[in-house]
Amino acid sequence: MSSANLRIQWLHRKIADNSYPNAKRLSERFGISHRQAQRDIFFLKNKLGAPLEYDYRRRGFYYASPFALPVAHIADNDENFSDVLAAASAEATEAPEVADRTVIQTQLPYTSVVRVEDKLAVLELQPYIKERNKDGTYLCEFHSIEKFMSAILALDADIRIIKPDWLRRRLIHSAERIIRNNKE
Repeated sequence: MSSANLRIQWLHRKIADNSYPNAKRLSERFGISHRQAQRDIFFLKNKLGAPLEYDYRRRGFYYASPFALPVAHIADNDENFSDVLAAASAEATEAPEVADRTVIQTQLPYTSVVRVEDKLAVLELQPYIKERNKDGTYLCEFHSIEKFMSAILALDADIRIIKPDWLRRRLIHSAERIIRNNKE
């Protein structure tokens, strides 16, 4: 199960338990950026249809009406799961008392910040690029680590992964393995 799934489940449990979690608590609990925590909350509310409301007095989120996480079994490389989530969400809405604390099995996209100087490479990475940052880097989203790394390796351009560190290390490890296996 991906760490994004764990974060969504944790957030749901805290809200269901009336603990009034917020983005700061989510980011501290999982060691993620505040922005990623906000994206998780946005996903819960806007993609999964949670009736999230913010209580300013308690500084946290609560459900305005009963809500259960949908159940969906998704492969790690399944990039188009909106239909499955919609169907599962409809089922959970019909019987919220039965599925009050249901576990979700889905995958939020991974995010990465990359620096790409070559304009043609930027065009090739367009399926992954979500926005250009002010510093000239690009925010990318992807569901398959292998596909994203393959796209980077296939380009004949200088590309630097700025964030996250684990993805940069994984790419370096893969490149070192390829070099080691192909030495004469």
